[in-house]
Amino acid sequence: MRGRPPTRFAIPPETRSFLPVTAAAPFQRPTLAQREALRVRPTSSPVMFQSWHHLLFLHWAWDPAAIQATLPPGLFVDTYADRAYLGVVPFWMDRIRPRFLPPVPGLSWFLELNLRTYVHTADGTPGVWFYSLDCNNHIAVALARTFFSLPYVFARQHGERPLSPSEALAKEGPLTSASTARFHSLRPGGSSSTFAYAPAAPFAPALPGSLEYFLAERYLLYSRRRNGSLASGRVWHTPYPLAPATVTTAETSLFTDNGFPAPARPADHAHTSPGVDVSIFPLQPLP
Repeated sequence: MRGRPPTRFAIPPETRSFLPVTAAAPFQRPTLAQREALRVRPTSSPVMFQSWHHLLFLHWAWDPAAIQATLPPGLFVDTYADRAYLGVVPFWMDRIRPRFLPPVPGLSWFLELNLRTYVHTADGTPGVWFYSLDCNNHIAVALARTFFSLPYVFARQHGERPLSPSEALAKEGPLTSASTARFHSLRPGGSSSTFAYAPAAPFAPALPGSLEYFLAERYLLYSRRRNGSLASGRVWHTPYPLAPATVTTAETSLFTDNGFPAPARPADHAHTSPGVDVSIFPLQPLP
């Protein structure tokens, strides 16, 4: 799958996906107030701190029924304008550390690539459901699978970060080359993903109610424990600074690796972020 020129997301705020469903439905759709409430930092203590840098958000509109068929009981597909989305997100994980320990060289810096969709519970609490998370750190994979019940997979990964603004000014050559991030991931067995991307406009936070907001502003994840029960985990960070992305390479096997047909078109929406500092809170069982 090759990239295409950036999309400006000149889409007016959507309201249909925020309206309650009828009383006969088995769930309530998330309200904008519920989405906004999750942006407030929890009052409990975090268990980890992380920094997420140079993120690419690629999203494909998908049939909600096809997504719902993959979800465990208790979770419902979240939609925007009656569309579900599958997202592919490569990025750099920096300075990963438990609350009372400093970052450790060789352990606290690595890469991640995930395939995700967006869900909510019956009471309308919105969050993220991960189909897979590829990472090039064996210890991080083991810890995330053990303590957060997330489907991490080890992969060999390497990347080239974009230059900082000061580095870009000092570099000879096109600015677009200096600002391009390059990311490659190879799973054992041969399935691979490769991306090259750069911002195409200034960064700015997503407007509440916009499609960008629906896709990127997610502060809660859901996971399934070994006994089959569901749990949720909060994260907190300042709103993502986002920009439309120029994607020159987007080739991934994540869809077929996770049982989905490979899209026959480029991503419907592509945006990038320089990143955020993140507080991670412990998993909580769902009632």
